[in-house]
Amino acid sequence: MSENAAQAQSSPQQPRNIVVGVSGGIAAYKAAHLVRNFKEHGDDVRVVPTQAALNFVGAATFEALSGNPVSTTVFDAVDEVQHVNIGQHADAVVIAPATADVIARIAAGRSDDLLTATVLVATCPVIVVPAMHTEMWFNPATQDNVATLRRRGITVMEPAHGRLTGKDTGPGRLPEAEQIAELVRTRLAFGELPYDWRGLSVLISAGGTQENLDPVRFIGNRSSGRQGFALAELAAQRGAMVTIVAGDTDDLITPSGAEVVKIVSTQDLKNEMDTRAPEADIVIMSAAVSDYRPVNVASSKMKKGSDDSALSTLEMTENPDILKGLVAARKGGLIPASTTIVGFAAETGDEESTALEFAQAKFERKGCDVLMANDVSAGKVFGQKDNEGWILTKELEPRTVARGSKQVVAAQILDVVNEIRHEK
Repeated sequence: MSENAAQAQSSPQQPRNIVVGVSGGIAAYKAAHLVRNFKEHGDDVRVVPTQAALNFVGAATFEALSGNPVSTTVFDAVDEVQHVNIGQHADAVVIAPATADVIARIAAGRSDDLLTATVLVATCPVIVVPAMHTEMWFNPATQDNVATLRRRGITVMEPAHGRLTGKDTGPGRLPEAEQIAELVRTRLAFGELPYDWRGLSVLISAGGTQENLDPVRFIGNRSSGRQGFALAELAAQRGAMVTIVAGDTDDLITPSGAEVVKIVSTQDLKNEMDTRAPEADIVIMSAAVSDYRPVNVASSKMKKGSDDSALSTLEMTENPDILKGLVAARKGGLIPASTTIVGFAAETGDEESTALEFAQAKFERKGCDVLMANDVSAGKVFGQKDNEGWILTKELEPRTVARGSKQVVAAQILDVVNEIRHEK
């Protein structure tokens, strides 16, 4: 087990001292939602804005939400030496939004205001969340500065793709407060989040598929897609190019830096995975696939009580096994032999076998490189924000994954995938 995975299992989330840095961009208003998110999780929050940030959101707002005083300069509360004390006592410093200017100043090691001085003092995790126009984000100077921060161990979150100031759309949008807060909590619970998958292509299926009965009704399952989206979030955070083939996931926020392709049925999912898998370095089948589909799909709504209604008796046929098909395609040379294939198994035990035993048997049948197995009885996993289970690989004993957020679980899965890729 990797050091990060062990840390994730032994370090439950606890209330922390969080410094929220806010720089002067239009997205500064979202920092108020971030402060509230941390406070609702029991954290003590100190907001340290730049002077420019206060042109967008006043100090009174941040003081009211955090319950702590707000200052921008090292010359306030000099007797408390706050330009040193704030950073020394922080469990995490998160800067959201981080403008190109603030990123440049941190990269240069400057300490000309309270925020940059706090970062320079901090020995805790520092998470920088960029927000700027696309051209500024892709400017070589900004990219060099971001690379410098990452090289120094600072986590730089991938910006979201979406509407920017004015009519512009593209990469550079600040992720939602919930995404930022969850990444910070994952960084604290799991440890360092490496940026080591640049140039890799990761294909992830997520959510439940739906098999139509008629234009109104369908057969589906309880999967929310949260685990697949958490995997996508962290794979993108590692620098990978991520594509999500998503079923019923409309309630979820698109992971930063990922492309989402929507599907409905299992056959839709198979078509997309078969088409895209040959170009992927890592394929993760986390979608909850319908095992069966109706033989006949009515073209109009079936009427209750009708003599010819198919609602009373459904004739079903088996859907294709997508994961097994992907493994077979790799054996047949249609997918590169270097591609790592990851499966999921949602199991329940019975009087004769445990959920883990069922998962181990499935792992043997499927032939994938890694299998994440869950016991989904009594609503333990589907639709929940937490997950637990076992990670199965061909060479090692099952690795127990303690209950934790689905992002922390995702981090452990991706670490195992990384180990396997290095062994190939």
